[in-house]
Amino acid sequence: MPEYIKRLHEQRGKLWEQTKALLDTAEAEKRDLTAEEEQTYQRLNGEIDAIDTRAKDLAAAEQRTKDADETFRQLLEKEPAPEARGSAADQELKRVRDWLTGASGSRSLDVAPDKSLPLDQRTLSKLTAAAGANTVPISFYNRLVQHMIETSGVLAAGPTVLRTATGEQLQIPKTTAHSASAGIVAEAGTLAANEPTFGQVSLDAYKYGFLLQVSHELANDTAVDLLGYLAMQAGRALGNGFGTHLVTGDGSSKPNGVLTASTLGKTGAVSVAGAPGGDDLIDLFYSIIAPYRQSGSCGWLMRDATVAAIRKLKDSTGQYLWQPGLQAGSPDTILGKPVRTDPNVPAVALGAKSILFGDFSTYFVRQVESLRFERSDDFAFNTDLITYRAILRGDGDQVDTTGAIKHFIGNAA
Repeated sequence: MPEYIKRLHEQRGKLWEQTKALLDTAEAEKRDLTAEEEQTYQRLNGEIDAIDTRAKDLAAAEQRTKDADETFRQLLEKEPAPEARGSAADQELKRVRDWLTGASGSRSLDVAPDKSLPLDQRTLSKLTAAAGANTVPISFYNRLVQHMIETSGVLAAGPTVLRTATGEQLQIPKTTAHSASAGIVAEAGTLAANEPTFGQVSLDAYKYGFLLQVSHELANDTAVDLLGYLAMQAGRALGNGFGTHLVTGDGSSKPNGVLTASTLGKTGAVSVAGAPGGDDLIDLFYSIIAPYRQSGSCGWLMRDATVAAIRKLKDSTGQYLWQPGLQAGSPDTILGKPVRTDPNVPAVALGAKSILFGDFSTYFVRQVESLRFERSDDFAFNTDLITYRAILRGDGDQVDTTGAIKHFIGNAA
């Protein structure tokens, strides 16, 4: 499988070289793409996107196979003596499986990080070992959270995540202005006041939930597979609901999304229907001050269709601003910074905030630690279905409003 993924990555690189050659030819002849060339360009871009999707699916399938093999191995092993029974992680998996099938007799289940393991709040990807797969323990909680991250571009961008045991309102200091630069002071002179300006951000715990139904036959006959299935479905559903508000929420009875909280970095030209040019991206890049640009959580966020348009853009030296990831599983880059996509970021249009850039660690995501699950055999009694209810409580807001994350907006004229 890894060899096949490597070949896909090589094929992706060749398609990008063909795409560049097409664009370079048109540029050398100082003309736009012909209708036939534009059709070829769109086809090549479509093939690149298809390979991206296939590679992610293959990598996820490979990880699921490893998880299932490990679980089967544990089930097939001889039952150990009580004093030597499995690790805390094994016991946690058994607890979840027993609840899924009804063997525990419990209606509810709180799923939280394993307290015996150090809790790392950074965003990790399980697509490749180099991206973090070797550091993520196999557990129901981590699988569920990983699916949330894969669904939400904001969670994948490296925000600061605060996990709390309870859901009371949190008051977080917010930087609204930095101290001005120091000046020369004469001997025995008075030092001028030069304090930064602070405010407060209130992080609540808004409740997101959904129902999922499966048959008793599925729960009882394929309990091992059901573990991963429930983690995937719950993670995606919660990630879609919570992730939408982490981008576009207006802060009124919902999170204040990163798009809403961002500041203006660059306005596009009047004549291009809201689309960014190469100079626009460079201007947006340098509208963020160096300390934020140098952060490991600094990057771009946009929707897939916007990435497709940006692949055509060059800087003043003729180099393409967009560059493919050098290794399978590594993110593509624009001006050396990773590009992540989220379907909730608006499409390119007049007056649309279609691109975000900055230090996403300055955006705080609050999650109440436990993800609550409840099981009912009675809700769909007439169809013999088990109903699972999943609930997440969380919030999000920008805690540095001095320009840590900025947006490109298409000209409204």
